[in-house]
Amino acid sequence: MECINAWLFSLRYGKKLKIFSFSGLPTGYEVTPMRDVPTDKIVEFFSRQPEEAFEFFKPHGFDMKSIKRLQRNRAFLGYMLLDTENGNIAGYCFNRCFFHGVGYRGRMVDVAYRGEGLGTAMNKLLNEVGFGIGLRLFETVSKDNVASYRSALSASKVKVVKEMPHNELYLEILPD
Repeated sequence: MECINAWLFSLRYGKKLKIFSFSGLPTGYEVTPMRDVPTDKIVEFFSRQPEEAFEFFKPHGFDMKSIKRLQRNRAFLGYMLLDTENGNIAGYCFNRCFFHGVGYRGRMVDVAYRGEGLGTAMNKLLNEVGFGIGLRLFETVSKDNVASYRSALSASKVKVVKEMPHNELYLEILPD
């Protein structure tokens, strides 16, 4: 199913995907498509995150095989936020897209870079890409994950679609 979705998504949106300027990017950082970053470097990024970072963030596997599969998937628009000073991965974000015009966004900031507004910057980047190609964007966020919750609300205009079990909200991200 994933292959069919990727193929149909590529047919529908492939020409709309372009290099975005990412106007809201903090100084000292650059964005690189996930497929252009060595897989082992991405796996290492996830492995150095504390266990608590994965309490609310479980969108896919974090092993070599899972990351390679995501890098090949044309409907998975993954990006790595790189610290230009030392080349470290400071953050990871994605829009998981579907050919029928819907995308789900997610992000993770490296433990060493938290508190610098990078989550909010990545949310804005994901909005720019998603809305730029014509997607409706959604996200689930737990009210218990305070940093992610605040980031989602400060970076975007949102509508609560549904309150879910375990204090989670299903949000539609609205264009500004």
